[in-house]
Amino acid sequence: MTALDGDGGTPEVSGAPNVSGTTVAVRRGGAHWLTFFGVAGTVWILDQLAKAWLVGQLSPGEAINVIGDLVRLIYSQNSGALFGLFRDNAVIFGIVSLAVIGLIVAYHGRAGRSQYLSIALGLLLGGALGNVTDRLRLGYVVDFVDIGIGDFRWYTFNVADAAISLAIVMLIGAAFIPAIGRLIERQSDG
Repeated sequence: MTALDGDGGTPEVSGAPNVSGTTVAVRRGGAHWLTFFGVAGTVWILDQLAKAWLVGQLSPGEAINVIGDLVRLIYSQNSGALFGLFRDNAVIFGIVSLAVIGLIVAYHGRAGRSQYLSIALGLLLGGALGNVTDRLRLGYVVDFVDIGIGDFRWYTFNVADAAISLAIVMLIGAAFIPAIGRLIERQSDG
């Protein structure tokens, strides 16, 4: 009989002794695919809804103050890469993004059974999907969150960018402090 991990992961087999001392096959679940795709889908939907709302409210370059001049919504069309670098290469970045999306999914499948890693990679996948959708559909990425004081502004970003940034922080945290990646497992086990 095959036992899966509750969200459709591929089972792994390991040996465990039973009461009589003989080894019995114990199956542990693989990657958390439901979590991974659920987080990615949620990020993608929120990103696309936020962008659609913004495009319906503002013209390119137009801004709305949310918290004075500190936080503004401004309709920006980014035809480049991260932080607006390498402008007017959206199609090339779209193709590269599709390859990166494939790598994220493949890495998740090989990463093992870590709910934390599934969430981080789901955020990364959702952000990549949100931005590649814009690049391939529009030829640019819609950015709209503008934070700063006066002329000192951070790069304009969107929901997908925020998810990617959070994923990177989570992955760096897990690389430097491996126990972080196991916290969710301990809490959910028991």
